[in-house]
Amino acid sequence: MRYFLEVAYDGTRFHGWQVQPNALSVQEVLNDCLRKVFRLPDVETIGSGRTDTGVHATQQWVHVDLPAVFAPEEIQYKLNRILPPDIAVGQVFPVGPEAHTRFDAVSRTYEYRITLEKNPFLVRHTYYLSRIPDVAQMNKAAQVLLEQEDFTTFSKVKGDTQHYRCTITYASWRQEGHLLIFTIQANRFLRGMVRLVVGTLLDVGKGKLTVSGFREAVERQNRALASGAAPAEGLFLHRVEYPPGYFDQQRLLFEAALAER
Repeated sequence: MRYFLEVAYDGTRFHGWQVQPNALSVQEVLNDCLRKVFRLPDVETIGSGRTDTGVHATQQWVHVDLPAVFAPEEIQYKLNRILPPDIAVGQVFPVGPEAHTRFDAVSRTYEYRITLEKNPFLVRHTYYLSRIPDVAQMNKAAQVLLEQEDFTTFSKVKGDTQHYRCTITYASWRQEGHLLIFTIQANRFLRGMVRLVVGTLLDVGKGKLTVSGFREAVERQNRALASGAAPAEGLFLHRVEYPPGYFDQQRLLFEAALAER
């Protein structure tokens, strides 16, 4: 039976979400805990998206097939008992056998957090800037993103992406006390895209690049025109959304699949 797990993690000590050889990943730790809790010889989990080394998630959805029917609260409790402190399981939903965390998602939202105050307690979860950039100019540049479709400029050179088209529906900076927070929402993101966008927008805020220069960089679809990537510690996969009523519909499909067993 298939379940969706809502997973949050501090990515500081992990080499990203996805399992990879000779490096510790969030997925590897979660898979190991699932094997132990449910006594499985092997387990396959699929995440709603990838996060790179050092990047965090407040909401990553994961689906997994388990050999029996379990109460969602039982799955949550048993996993949280043995998961390390920097990984936690939140909501758990039973879903139909064809439900897919990645392909069924309709939008993803990332947040990038900057602190303007040197604070040792924020060092793992924010990028420190000693001077405030021009937020108004960065927001003007951010609106350019909503007008574009091809984001080759903000893609990694050696990526395995088939195309570089994304639909960005929201991109904006806001200030909350000593924090600057950039929120960006799209149907999909390219690998490393958000950090490259943030780094280039920060160059606008520092006066190194004009808004028109930012527009030109995007429109020319040239990776060399992007600034350096912003540091990983400030980035969070913040929210992944599914169609309205999705989990109610999936519960019915789960029950139908159970009745056929």
